[in-house]
Amino acid sequence: MKRAVALIGCLAALAAAFPVLAATPPAQAQETLTLTLEDSIRLALRQNPFYLAEKAKEDGASAVVREAVSGFFPSVNAQGSNILDKKVFTVEFPAFYEGGSPTKVKMDFTRAYTLTMNFSLPLFTGGRLVSGLKQANLNLQSTREGIRRTQQDTVCNVKKAFYGVLLARAFVDVTSEAVDLAEKHVKNVRNLYEAGMSTRFDLLRSEVQAANLKPQLIRARNGLRSAELGLKTLLGLDLVRPIEVKGDLNVRAVDVNTDENIAKALAQRPEINQIRYQKLMAGEMIKMARASYLPTVAIGGAYNIWGDKLKLGRDIWENYYQINLVLSFPIFNGFVNSAKMGQSKAALKQIDYSQQGLAATVKFEVQTAVLGLQQARESLLSQEKNVEQAVEAVRIAELNFTEGLVTNLDVSSVQVALSEARTNYTQALYDYAIALAELEKAVGLNQDTYEKSL
Repeated sequence: MKRAVALIGCLAALAAAFPVLAATPPAQAQETLTLTLEDSIRLALRQNPFYLAEKAKEDGASAVVREAVSGFFPSVNAQGSNILDKKVFTVEFPAFYEGGSPTKVKMDFTRAYTLTMNFSLPLFTGGRLVSGLKQANLNLQSTREGIRRTQQDTVCNVKKAFYGVLLARAFVDVTSEAVDLAEKHVKNVRNLYEAGMSTRFDLLRSEVQAANLKPQLIRARNGLRSAELGLKTLLGLDLVRPIEVKGDLNVRAVDVNTDENIAKALAQRPEINQIRYQKLMAGEMIKMARASYLPTVAIGGAYNIWGDKLKLGRDIWENYYQINLVLSFPIFNGFVNSAKMGQSKAALKQIDYSQQGLAATVKFEVQTAVLGLQQARESLLSQEKNVEQAVEAVRIAELNFTEGLVTNLDVSSVQVALSEARTNYTQALYDYAIALAELEKAVGLNQDTYEKSL
């Protein structure tokens, strides 16, 4: 019972910490939304803003791939100009005879209107374009793995929030049952007191016991509302919309093999795949750095048209074109190439160490999740029989109290024990469900089936 009171107190404190959410004024009446676990997951993958923000990164990574592909195509540019003002070139000729004046002639070599079209096409870049395209594709795959990681986090968080609502609702039921038992016992004690078979002290004690349980019921109901607010926030729902969670904390037996789960995690965890792509990207960066030492070959050209008047007549326009083959060979650029090579090798070494550390972390997470699931299972098995015994103890204590065989304190003790047994059993169910969700996340279970059904 103490664990239930503690958890209910935490939920109540959460509601107090967010008074705006707890005191949101009611809006227009909305239809109650019934949610199962599967519905909640699908809704979160459709509306959760953090997941949608991560998913939007794929469009940016795809655009980078298209940008890398564009490097293989020729580039064509057009440029037009109009001379608004100019100074005419003047040539002075000396006099043809002695004593004569020199002759000045103004010559205009400019054209008022010009149109130039340039194109260039790379023929050889030392592999930079190919490496850039490969790097862009690897970045796209890495981004998709990052999205899958966020998807798994979102699904796990939704499961925790959904099970949290079920747990809070179960605590409300347990506390309500405790209040009903206490009030029933007060009525029984009052009848015995009026018949002269019980003392006023027993009556007062039973009334105090019943009154002490009512604040716990209030906190339990407030905790349920807080848990529902948390679930609606994850699902991207309006906080004032009423929901009805449909489900139970059922136990789904699973076979757990630590070695098999570790092998699955190392093969399908998105973090593992993501760092593999990053390692391949670092390798392409080294190739690009090496290509900086190689020459480049490109073909280019230009087509020019000019005229003194902006008319379509052929007689006032002149044109010419040129085609060039350009060879560029790097000789010295201040050791930039060697610096880039050093950066790429350092990045690759960093990824190697990170990959080793990540593999160890994944193994640790899987082993921890397996241990947590085993512990939750053992705790659940130990609590199942305890609830049955506590129910029978309450029944016997109430009968014996009527016969005068036990005291009022004995009845209160077995009622508290029943509440604690139900609380512990419900908590064990919740712990098992959460442990299973954590194991699925640690193994890297693919959740694409939820999005395919949207």
